[in-house]
Amino acid sequence: MKWRGRRQSTNIEDRRGARGAPGGFRIPMGAGRRGKRAGVGGIGLIVIIVVALLFGVDPSTLLSGLSQQSGPHSVQTPGQNSAQSDEQRDFTAVVLADTEEIWARIFRDQLGQTYQEPKLVLFNDAVRSACGQASSAVGPFYCPGDQKVYLDLGFFQTLSQRFGAGGDFAAAYVIAHEIGHHVQTLLGISRQVHAQRSRVSRAEGNALSVRQELQADCFAGLWANQTQRLNNVLEEGDIDEALRAANAIGDDTLQRQSRGTVVPDSFTHGTSAQRQRWFKRGWETGRIESCDTFAASTL
Repeated sequence: MKWRGRRQSTNIEDRRGARGAPGGFRIPMGAGRRGKRAGVGGIGLIVIIVVALLFGVDPSTLLSGLSQQSGPHSVQTPGQNSAQSDEQRDFTAVVLADTEEIWARIFRDQLGQTYQEPKLVLFNDAVRSACGQASSAVGPFYCPGDQKVYLDLGFFQTLSQRFGAGGDFAAAYVIAHEIGHHVQTLLGISRQVHAQRSRVSRAEGNALSVRQELQADCFAGLWANQTQRLNNVLEEGDIDEALRAANAIGDDTLQRQSRGTVVPDSFTHGTSAQRQRWFKRGWETGRIESCDTFAASTL
């Protein structure tokens, strides 16, 4: 992705270096599905949970069946040198600026509305938001309570080194997905999903979450389409990078890696194939109406 020397968003709130939770964030090990205490044997396995939580996968689903160790474990963010961190900060600001430009156009031209830009908060280790306190272990997330995206830049290193989903456009896809949740908040979609989930079973609620997350994937693809048309910034292999990232964090792939089995009723974000399919739909059409996952008969 051609990003150097381009406009950066001013909606970056840099909290790196600020104090988070004393001593880091700890994951309490609860009861697993088989009645055992689900422990995590080292940071290599914890990283699976980090990526799963990026897109809301239930940690207990992933922890079930793993080798046990007693007690909670601290999760630490991989260290980065200052130059790399500054470059990633600049990259993130450019991608955010692109999302602002594209979604402003889509809201105006396709929806007849005005787009409200979110803030993107950079943090290390832990952060407090309107949705509560969270650690780097949860990965990037969007909080509708304050309409901000939260990101520890160390996540991109994890995504690349542990899951083979590196590249700048894989990182751009992650950011664009979270901005997709902001779009859902502005359009009232998130509120409707939340209300419906409170009235249905857990399995039905999970199915609604899958449709919501796949729509955010589609919105990320839509953004890629529009920013390429307007700015011509994509390079060969960029879309493949995004698709590899989507494949890496599919519910079925994560469950198969962590426990060896797949439980479709517990899916909250969709399979790897579904995530790739909906990103590609947004990429190929460039139209927001093509991303209506809630009306789709098949995902």
